[in-house]
Amino acid sequence: MMDGAYSQGTSSPATPPRPNAQSGALLEEFGAYLLSEKVVDELALQRSQRAARQSGERFDHVLTKLGLVSENDLCIHLGRFLRIPVMSAEETPGEPVLEAKIPKKFIRANGILPLAATHERLTLAVTDPLENGPMEALAYSTGLALELRIATPALFEKAWASLYGERSEGSALVEADIRAEDASDFDLQRLRDIANEAPVIRRVNQIVGGAIEARASDIHIEPGLDAVQVRYRIDGALRTVDTLPPGLKAAITSRIKIMARLDIAERRLPQDGRIKLAVRGVDIDFRVSTIPTAHGESIVLRILDRSQVALDFEALGFEPGVIASLRKVMRSPNGIALVTGPTGSGKTTTLYTALKELANPEVKVFTVEDPIEYQLAGVNQVQVQPAIGLDFPTSLRAMLRQDPDIIMIGEIRDAETAKIAIQSSLTGHLVFSTLHTNSAVGSITRLIDMGVEPYLIASTVKAIMAQRLVRRLCPSCSSPLPERASWRSRLAGEAFTREPERLGQPVGCPACRHTGYAGRSTIAEMLIMTEPMRRLVCEAAPEATMTAAAREAGMTTMYQCGMGKAWRGETSVDEVLRVTQVD
Repeated sequence: MMDGAYSQGTSSPATPPRPNAQSGALLEEFGAYLLSEKVVDELALQRSQRAARQSGERFDHVLTKLGLVSENDLCIHLGRFLRIPVMSAEETPGEPVLEAKIPKKFIRANGILPLAATHERLTLAVTDPLENGPMEALAYSTGLALELRIATPALFEKAWASLYGERSEGSALVEADIRAEDASDFDLQRLRDIANEAPVIRRVNQIVGGAIEARASDIHIEPGLDAVQVRYRIDGALRTVDTLPPGLKAAITSRIKIMARLDIAERRLPQDGRIKLAVRGVDIDFRVSTIPTAHGESIVLRILDRSQVALDFEALGFEPGVIASLRKVMRSPNGIALVTGPTGSGKTTTLYTALKELANPEVKVFTVEDPIEYQLAGVNQVQVQPAIGLDFPTSLRAMLRQDPDIIMIGEIRDAETAKIAIQSSLTGHLVFSTLHTNSAVGSITRLIDMGVEPYLIASTVKAIMAQRLVRRLCPSCSSPLPERASWRSRLAGEAFTREPERLGQPVGCPACRHTGYAGRSTIAEMLIMTEPMRRLVCEAAPEATMTAAAREAGMTTMYQCGMGKAWRGETSVDEVLRVTQVD
């Protein structure tokens, strides 16, 4: 191992004694360290070492390419192993250091970044501290002792862009895009060549990598008349992160289409595809959607990052009472449990969490989805393909012949799917599914509108849960709500007011990217189908009547659930009002 100070005298720049990464001994020692720290298991270590021998690459590089260890985790543990500090974003200098002495091409090519310099010492961030050649060259050329930091590739890219700019790369991108626009729809090879050029690949990788770092759920690339807007959806809210010249749209679009295996020559029709790759060492799936607009093709990439999804009801933010009711329904031998809410409200994640708890060797679990968002161990998952006739009803009919115990239907979209779900329930299966309605009681009305008989709904549906996602207040910067006295009086009498009052509001700080929020939590209302409620359903009672009966029976509405979280300081009153209707 070695210390962070990589010392060298200024008068005699001899090569400092350091272990050589290519010797193999240091890498073996690092592998043993990762195993001892439980960063990887024995199987993952052997897999990466075997792949490294076959490819000729270093095994630590293979770890991130295979998605076994994230770049950030690898950087932290490599720093501990070598006793070298990890660079923080605050250490990025305001302007280039020793710009006249250290060519930026050398900096870029070797993944090194000068952070600070004195007459005797140069503080240097390196992305690969096991490669000593560039550091020895710098020590020799500058005559300075080196003090090392380890930088993640993502932080290096960000610092490089802010210090040295990308004027030449931007010019190359614009030139590539002009050629892409001029390419004939039939000149496919020319389009592929342009999309596979290094500047285009690097820019797309930066957009994707930035979204992963920001923990975004979606990437929106929207061409306009004067610019191409890049936006990330972070905690449910869209944020503009970059504005590209309009000439970049064809090259960027072609690159993403190639990655998603879409038709790059087709610019007139919408297309859907998938991308699977390791980003920053994390294995991530992307759902890609393109649609023609007035100024080019709009692209949305839905990020499906398993490492950021906690399939645990408590971690998702459900209240203890809702969890208890849900688990009681999950123990039912048959019946239907519905989860409802708008797109992006976490319905599928809730169902996956339930299936994860239910899946065991004694039961057979099937899902039919469009698309399959996450793969679950012990669950048979079917992807619908309407183009070949494999739609929801066809899949469900075939599934029932497979002797399942539990079925999850991605979404009840039509009367035929709803009727098969009810038939499955009546024949002894436990069925989970989703709907798009604004409230739990609204799901009953929706099913009746689809043509399902009220008596069938009353006899099969066990429970309906409506949910929304609210942003959590950043714990580092939230402040007391100025109108807390007013809200305290408005909420007086609610059950949650027995708890300490911590009504807060968002402020914004570097930790939350100046949004005032960090992460999301779930608010939900659980409608249990009691006998009085079943009678109202059979009578096709108005929605308002059923809602009032549910509240009298003890149902906590989403608004009340959200205000309880706001009272405890978990979210803000404005955030609750944004996603719910006031009672």
